Amino acid sequence: MIDGAFIGLVAGIGLLLVWLGFWESPVRETRHGPVSRWLDRVRDDLIAVGLGSVPAGAVPVMCLGLGLAVMILVWSISGATVPAAAIGAVVSVLPPILLRALARRRRTQLRELWPEVVDHMNSAIRAGMSLPEALAQVGRRGPEELRPPFEEFGRDYQVSGDFASSLDRLKDRLADPVADRIVEALRVTRDVGGTDLGVLLRTLSAFLREDARTRAELEARQSWTVNASRLALAAPWIVLALMSTRPQAAQAYDSTAGLVVIVSAGVVSVIAYRVMLLIARLPQDERVLR
Repeated sequence: MIDGAFIGLVAGIGLLLVWLGFWESPVRETRHGPVSRWLDRVRDDLIAVGLGSVPAGAVPVMCLGLGLAVMILVWSISGATVPAAAIGAVVSVLPPILLRALARRRRTQLRELWPEVVDHMNSAIRAGMSLPEALAQVGRRGPEELRPPFEEFGRDYQVSGDFASSLDRLKDRLADPVADRIVEALRVTRDVGGTDLGVLLRTLSAFLREDARTRAELEARQSWTVNASRLALAAPWIVLALMSTRPQAAQAYDSTAGLVVIVSAGVVSVIAYRVMLLIARLPQDERVLR
């Protein structure tokens, strides 16, 4: 009797496990808020400009410190609180904008080098190297600007022997949308196997060259318009900063009416800047394969 009950219990548990195996457990996706997304973008920009050791949280702290320092400096010169606070607020948003511009310029420069990286890998594959060896040799013979991350990949792979985790760390070091596409294409090719790796690399190289050429032409045509718009947007705040060096002129804005004028000008400037970016925006690659 007891043996029959035990066998029935084991059989029931086995059938339950088989039944549960046909259902996928729901995967909870971590939803990142706007602050997390902004910090991720700042972290990628820091890596792109060669400041990967700087934590992303240091950027807003630096913005706050710079804004307070400028506000105190302007207030000590002019004695006017409202213009000093306005100039400090404007200056506090400059570091992320400058960082974003430097990172975009860096990615634009690298955009011309990625086809060469793919060509190096294709040549190594045709010479009989394995895919990890082809990636590692980019650190020795590839473009000078991209050698360090691939050298680190070679050392990681030698130590761990885990190709997937080494690729993940390579993506983190590069922090580039084009690099993400290349790495994921190589990962899929490695996982599914096949003999079409050379065709894939040649096609990818041709696509990257065409994309870089098209983007360069469009950016060259619109750069002067965008730069002129930015100069026109910054001109009133530069004038306000120059006026704040004279206490008599700065005191004219140190009132309720002056506060309304400055706040209104700030709102109009932000709206105009966003509209300008929206009109002149080109499709940008985003890091979706993190």
